[in-house]
Amino acid sequence: MTTKKTKLELTWPGKEERPKLEPRILIEHPDKSYHAAARREGDLFENILIKGDNLLALKSLEADYAGKVKCVFIDPPYNTGSAFTHYDDGLEHSLWLSLMRDRLEIIRGLLSENGTLWITIDDNEAHYLKVLCDEIFGRANFINQVSLKMKLTSGASGGGEDKKLKKNIEYALVYCKNGDTDGGFNKFNDLYEEEDLFDLIEVMRGEGKSWKYTRVIQNFGQRSFVREIKDGSGETIKIFRHDNVEIEPISAIMKRDGLTERECYEKYFEKIFRDTNAQSSIRTRVMEAVSGSGDFFSIEYFPRSGKNKGKLTTLYYKGVNCDLIAWLSDVAVKKHNRVVKLEKVGTFWEGFPLNNLTKEGGVQFPNGKKPEALLQKILHLATNEGDLVLDSFAGSGTTGAVAQKMGRRWIMVEIGDHADTHIVPRLKRVIDGTDQGGISKAVDWQGGGGFRYYTLASSLLEKDRWGNWVIAREYNATMLAEAMCKHLGFTYEPSHDEAEYWRHGQSSETDFLYVTTQSLTHEALRLLSEEVGQHRTLMVCGRAFSGNLDAFPNLTCRKIPSTILTKCEWGRDDYSLNIAALPEAEAEKAESAGPLFDLATGDRADG
Repeated sequence: MTTKKTKLELTWPGKEERPKLEPRILIEHPDKSYHAAARREGDLFENILIKGDNLLALKSLEADYAGKVKCVFIDPPYNTGSAFTHYDDGLEHSLWLSLMRDRLEIIRGLLSENGTLWITIDDNEAHYLKVLCDEIFGRANFINQVSLKMKLTSGASGGGEDKKLKKNIEYALVYCKNGDTDGGFNKFNDLYEEEDLFDLIEVMRGEGKSWKYTRVIQNFGQRSFVREIKDGSGETIKIFRHDNVEIEPISAIMKRDGLTERECYEKYFEKIFRDTNAQSSIRTRVMEAVSGSGDFFSIEYFPRSGKNKGKLTTLYYKGVNCDLIAWLSDVAVKKHNRVVKLEKVGTFWEGFPLNNLTKEGGVQFPNGKKPEALLQKILHLATNEGDLVLDSFAGSGTTGAVAQKMGRRWIMVEIGDHADTHIVPRLKRVIDGTDQGGISKAVDWQGGGGFRYYTLASSLLEKDRWGNWVIAREYNATMLAEAMCKHLGFTYEPSHDEAEYWRHGQSSETDFLYVTTQSLTHEALRLLSEEVGQHRTLMVCGRAFSGNLDAFPNLTCRKIPSTILTKCEWGRDDYSLNIAALPEAEAEKAESAGPLFDLATGDRADG
């Protein structure tokens, strides 16, 4: 008996229907672009703000940014409203899932091989979204689900506590583009939470656990060279023996000097240690090299990886088993009169400034704004300076503001009017250095950089009064050439050499594209063929052609607009409501149900 193999997937009405998106060109508006008055080394000026439908905007970025985005953060509508009388009929879920699917598929293509996607969501659609992302990114590329404390447990916020537990948690689903191959996602950057050391010690003692950092090395004694050995890569390791090392327990120091435990830790912070039998190839080599010749050793070497890569590093070993000396100062820091333990960040995040969040960034945006501290945490984990960050649900512009302050490049997309009323004024304050809220003081932000403001061009084709598809009137020759490059898969790179006027786009070292609104005769094509030469090929897009087109093997002639007429949905500027993709009966219900969520704006009423 044979069974048909099927894959695990989420299904919904209209899933198989997909929009045929037109790759629009972007038009800059210099009057809305903004740059710092003075240029400083390291400032980032080529950031991009796009006002327009975010699905079309993502499509417009494909040609130039595929595989180049290190981190995508999106905060989409949570689908918490009641757009229909009967929510459980699956219609609203279906619309939301289709809209998210279409955007996530393009986002995956924009991510670099080691890039990550962060999506904030609540429990209304979190589980559906998880299955959808598993299908698009692959279940193996799911990294974490982070719980975010985004509401206070006291007060009236949260809702639903008459019947249910009060909601104060949202989530961030985290996926990578590729975690299985060389060059794919490996790990996040190290990021630590801070906890008062003595609070932690009290908790551990209360739980019956042992606190290990309880001894002080007062003196390393007399050091003498023993020998040199090689690590696994053939690099030199120098070994030294220490005699008459002085070690004291903290309890003895407290009694002798009349110090409290806190005072003792503060005074001897740099000398406090524990020993550990951490397994490593270097420890094994050292233990074999010094067997029976002492009980305290140190080594000097240049690590080939890790935080001390390429730096002369000293490690200490104690006892016949060469237990590694681990310093308190490696896992804790002194801050003023406090000692703070550093713990690697986990999957529960709290401590965001929720009380003052509505005013952060100098803009009022009460519904759905995320704190700068959250974005700082994400970008610290997922990016380095100079990396490219994308947010296609920009809202009030938090992602761009934080990326600017942290030295990351950014692209944001927002269709709503708050692109002009909120994002642009906020970013101007960031660039001028007058925005000292959010994370500004933490990163010592003084201003700098800039951004370019774009809108999406209108559809390339429009119908004339007879119902025929023609090139839209607003498209000049330059815009038309760039648009045709996007449609036909060429990189728009017009030549600055007048002799090569026909080089508008390029797909390889020898393949080019030429776009003209003229009708080309046989003689014009002959001259063009000679200029291109035998070792190069040229696709020619024009209004009409005459003569024997087969006579020029290095030319491929295509008529505009017929060559692209079936490629896209033309004349459509808004993909925030994809009612047309639903089965007819479902679509009729949607038409009569009133307004839906606008996924392109990011507006919602979930707080």
